[in-house]
Amino acid sequence: MPDTTNPDNKPAPKDWTPELDELHLREEMTGGMGGPDKVARQHAGGRLTVRERVGKLLDPGSFREIGRLTGVGQYDENGRLVHLLPNNSVMGRGQVNGRPVVISGDDFTVRGGSADATNKSKALYPEEMARDLRIPIIRLIEGSGGGGSVKTIETKGHANLPGGQGQSFGSEQLMINMGEIPTVGLGLGSVAGLGAARLAATHFSVMVKEQSAMFVAGPPVVKGIGEDLTKQELGGWQIQLPAGGVDNAAENEEDAFEQARQFLSYMPNSIDELPPRTECADPVDRREEKLFSLVPRDIRKVYKMRKIIELVADQNSFFEIAPLFGRSVIAGLARFDGWPVVLLASDPFHYGGVWTSDACQKVVRMVDLAETFHLPVVYLCDCPGFQVGLEAERNATIRHGVRAMAAIEQTTTPWCSVIVRSAFGVAGGAHAPSSRFHYRFAWLSARWGSLPLSGGIEAAYRAELDAAEDEAAKLAEINERLEKLRSPFRTAETFAIEEMVDPRETRPLLCEFTNMVAPTLRPGRARMWMRP
Repeated sequence: MPDTTNPDNKPAPKDWTPELDELHLREEMTGGMGGPDKVARQHAGGRLTVRERVGKLLDPGSFREIGRLTGVGQYDENGRLVHLLPNNSVMGRGQVNGRPVVISGDDFTVRGGSADATNKSKALYPEEMARDLRIPIIRLIEGSGGGGSVKTIETKGHANLPGGQGQSFGSEQLMINMGEIPTVGLGLGSVAGLGAARLAATHFSVMVKEQSAMFVAGPPVVKGIGEDLTKQELGGWQIQLPAGGVDNAAENEEDAFEQARQFLSYMPNSIDELPPRTECADPVDRREEKLFSLVPRDIRKVYKMRKIIELVADQNSFFEIAPLFGRSVIAGLARFDGWPVVLLASDPFHYGGVWTSDACQKVVRMVDLAETFHLPVVYLCDCPGFQVGLEAERNATIRHGVRAMAAIEQTTTPWCSVIVRSAFGVAGGAHAPSSRFHYRFAWLSARWGSLPLSGGIEAAYRAELDAAEDEAAKLAEINERLEKLRSPFRTAETFAIEEMVDPRETRPLLCEFTNMVAPTLRPGRARMWMRP
């Protein structure tokens, strides 16, 4: 038989130079991605290529690519390689701020980011690598990332049955990793199908304004059901952020990369470690005079809760998550004396701080994040209860609210509540887990009860008011009497609130809390961990 490895019958080389030359040739071919025209189209759309993204996100020189030679080769009649079209997934190991990560990215210049359904093992590999190396994974997503395009049916000769043995593209590993390692998803273009699922199945997700869009199915598909929409109208950031489909929006790709770095700075490498403490130059005994008068005496007036967060947390440490979803609750990550925490806070600017259906879902997500990665929780509470009315009932607010309460009760992570103003009703009572020890402080402006007095006096004292000669004067008399009884100091007499504090002492107290509970944190798998 002829030697097909040496069709020109050249003398055998004395070393491995030909193989090295072929390695370099194949690397050069795959480095060209989908070709100069496709790369130019990517840039014309204002988007970086996947390799440029990896280079900008990771620490310089830290990327170690895996599977670069994977692709579909074209050969001439003599068996010589003519062209190697790379697999549309670029992945490997690298570092972010000196810490190891796994990174995977869709190459939109190859088949528009749609997987070819033949190299599913490469899509699964980074997920398994991150899980077993116990380090975070960052997904750069642009495309469908699923079982191939419509044309795949023709090239394979049959259709894929989603799920089932041998048909998985890693969706089950996405769910497993939610309870094992920090996962970050960056939607950097159009994201659909399994690509959208990969973005949603993360602890933190970002999309780029006016560039990214996420949907179950894109405009051509939904046009078939009578909805003629652009990508942005169907799944742009102004749709997905208020809906809670994606957490944050970025001004550009560089901003998205920076948000990913910030999020990971609060996270441990895996559930087997504790969140890292950072150096803190902000004095723990810092007392802010502004806190003493920030909450107005008139309960009808609002105030800026984010200003309170700014004044009590380590300077510039608050990293907000999902600011446009469930807006009556502010949520994110912060540090106190360098210790990272999950921070929740009421926002009286939205529905007066009541818990809406969306706000309850947001609370569940953040509480589960805290439990998964051993982060203490700090809650600045000003909650007058659940949202009421027809909209609240249509959104199943009470079911989502009870789910949030269950999530809080199921936590084991340390918890500290500061009642800034209101804590009324069932939702107001959910400011801390009631079945175990927690730290709790109340500001001088705090007020609480089963329900607010306003509106309730007329019903509770109807007979007395009807019998009065001057109903308005009687109402004022009853209100004054009840206001005195409702004083938080009366509650403190019974130890139903542990401590009433000067608002200016809040930062020292929260720093004391984080330092006190730090030795009690334990790594390992949480009893209840975060789900998408």
